[in-house]
Amino acid sequence: MDVNDLRSVFTVLSLLTFVGIVAWAWSRRNSSKFEEAALLPFAEDAQADLATAREGEVR
Repeated sequence: MDVNDLRSVFTVLSLLTFVGIVAWAWSRRNSSKFEEAALLPFAEDAQADLATAREGEVR
């Protein structure tokens, strides 16, 4: 086994890893988790707005 064989094995393993990550990212089973995660920045803003509004009511 020479260096070129090792390079070929590494290339094939890298391709399989990439395809696995793409399949995982696009799977329907994970889509709801990703949609929820995509809305997290907006949820934090909404919580901050509510906290600010509550502080204004207390004063």
